[in-house]
Amino acid sequence: MADKSVSYGSYRLSVAPMLDWTDRHCRFFHRLMTQRAMLYTEMVAAPAVIHGPRERLLGFHDAEHPVALQLGGSDPAELAQAVRLAVPFGYDEFNLNVGCPSDKVQSGCFGAVLMQRPQLVADCVAAMIAESPVPVTVKCRIGVDDQRPEEVLPAFLETVAEAGVRHFVIHARKAWLQGLSPRENREIPPLDYPLVVTMKRRFPELVICLNGGVTSLAEAQSLLDQGLDGVMIGRAAYNEPELLLGADRLWGDQPPRDLGEVLAAMRPYIADHLAAGGRLHQITRHMLGLFTGRPGARHWRRLLSEGAARPGAGLDLFDQAVGEMQSRAA
Repeated sequence: MADKSVSYGSYRLSVAPMLDWTDRHCRFFHRLMTQRAMLYTEMVAAPAVIHGPRERLLGFHDAEHPVALQLGGSDPAELAQAVRLAVPFGYDEFNLNVGCPSDKVQSGCFGAVLMQRPQLVADCVAAMIAESPVPVTVKCRIGVDDQRPEEVLPAFLETVAEAGVRHFVIHARKAWLQGLSPRENREIPPLDYPLVVTMKRRFPELVICLNGGVTSLAEAQSLLDQGLDGVMIGRAAYNEPELLLGADRLWGDQPPRDLGEVLAAMRPYIADHLAAGGRLHQITRHMLGLFTGRPGARHWRRLLSEGAARPGAGLDLFDQAVGEMQSRAA
């Protein structure tokens, strides 16, 4: 586990927290392809940490480091308690979600709706910082609804920074809390990268990372070249995970392994999961996009998506899928 002096320069690239996607199996798989990128959990509501099955919600493999826990909530006392309970699990960072636009999140007064209440966000992160031995960060939007981002975003950053946060991940879109679905909120509001770059120039002492719409490492490098401290990639890294094989080049490193080594390393992990009573599909569903753009990609997806969900599916199916793809590449 890191400490509060952790170097944010290590987070030049991160993989976004995505509900129902970035679970522990997904993160283990992603970590095999990049040793450097920061990995985020799915958002976990603070009350769930307090009252729910903690090991299932918070447990992770030691190989996943560096890994951050994203929390949702708007009650400072609850968030503080959630951090206190999560500290023994050994996360490298705690992140407060101030960007999710879903109806469920709004009704609980957390997520993007908190962009309208910066002082409450400041109170929340101050309470979290008091309980945390590692950095507390915030993932936010540039604004919501009819807010003017060029006015509200700097005021938001200033208020929350005064509470002790030094690292912000900014989704470079507004969130429309009325009229757009969560999916539409990821696609319809226009991206404003220049505003996020301007925030870095206005607040050079803060660590400013950009999220939203980035689909390649070349785009990430271009944004880093403009002075941003980091870039967060979400669906592109999930849908085409091979992208992450080159991620460590953003630090000047060579890729840690090739695709064949990744698949070989997944095999004992899958075997352990099956031996513990897990299902093959729980892991392989995160691997369906692995061969996107290559001959046989559709066959790989079909074989795993249909076969791995069947009762009793095991390593033989995984070995078959891997073997057939290796034969095609030979």
